[in-house]
Amino acid sequence: MKTYPLIATAAAGIESLVNNELKNLGYHTQVENGRVRFEGTAKDIAKTNIQLRTADRIKIIFGEFNAKSFESLFDQTYALPWEEVLPLNAEFPVSGKSIKSQLHSVPNVQRIVKKAIAKKMMDYYHRKNPLSETGSLYPIEVAILKDHVLLTIDTSGSSMFKRGYRTEKGGAPLKENMAAALVMLTTWYPDRPLYDPTCGSGTILIEAAMIGHNIAPGLNRSFAAESWDNLHPEVWSEVRQEAKAAINHDIELDILGTDIDGRMIEIAKRNAEAAGVGNSIEFKQMQLSDFRTDKEFGILICNPPYGDRLLDQEEVEALYQQMGKVYNQMPTWSKYILSSHEGFETFYGEKATKKRKLYNGALKVDFYQYWGKKK
Repeated sequence: MKTYPLIATAAAGIESLVNNELKNLGYHTQVENGRVRFEGTAKDIAKTNIQLRTADRIKIIFGEFNAKSFESLFDQTYALPWEEVLPLNAEFPVSGKSIKSQLHSVPNVQRIVKKAIAKKMMDYYHRKNPLSETGSLYPIEVAILKDHVLLTIDTSGSSMFKRGYRTEKGGAPLKENMAAALVMLTTWYPDRPLYDPTCGSGTILIEAAMIGHNIAPGLNRSFAAESWDNLHPEVWSEVRQEAKAAINHDIELDILGTDIDGRMIEIAKRNAEAAGVGNSIEFKQMQLSDFRTDKEFGILICNPPYGDRLLDQEEVEALYQQMGKVYNQMPTWSKYILSSHEGFETFYGEKATKKRKLYNGALKVDFYQYWGKKK
């Protein structure tokens, strides 16, 4: 089976998590801004799409070269063996981006790459008429950074954060792969209590339960490359069977999610059922101030409303003050709180043990970490 140069793309700040996941699956890696390089076969493409929790997409690196003119871009794109991957009727939309490069017009860059690929296919198949593009989808991206061109083919299709279980969501949802990243940045293990006091549609806790039971995140969705005849489509069912066999429902989890909004609690329950972890998470309608626990050495993770997210500034700051008072009564618990509010620590009443910069979509946020007493 042929080996391909691949990249797993990632949100800024979580490349190291994607790297760790790939290493744990046995791959040799190279970390770059927004992506991790590795190599693999068609089966590895299926495996990483289905198994990786924090990546955005898996892409085949199809060409890499320097270009400072449209003629050079066209010629080098044309020279690549597109016929080895694309069937005659392939639908191949071209997206693009260009940063600090002489070829700065993205629409023109996309047009030239599209034209070069189409001409190569028409010449190879001896066709004079335009290609029909009625077949399977092969999304192509041209990314130019400082005149260095990277041509990739996206094997994932829709982003990997779309697991398929979130039938409904709240007003400011957290992407599933970011929720998984938050869990993986904590010291939580499946034998410890886990609590989210502002759980919304339940995404953080659902991702945690899937980690706890070893449920592959991409098990119940489809990917673009599954329909590519030249990429051994039979490996996808093989990888899915292996992933299903690895699920462990015997592990008992102690996971609780609460929210002041009863409607969101019902949505969270439905989402958990759709993800196959409905029996592993307890959801309750509850005000944050009412939470009490006798349990020790638990993990609290939450993504509370920010000043520009659902509540106004004063309401948010009052919420942070309340959180500080309630969580101060839980000295053995470790708390992990996501916020874009630069004054969070002031209102919470305590400086974080550590904080990590992340991006929730385009919004820069901090993940405040308060480590509890050790056993």
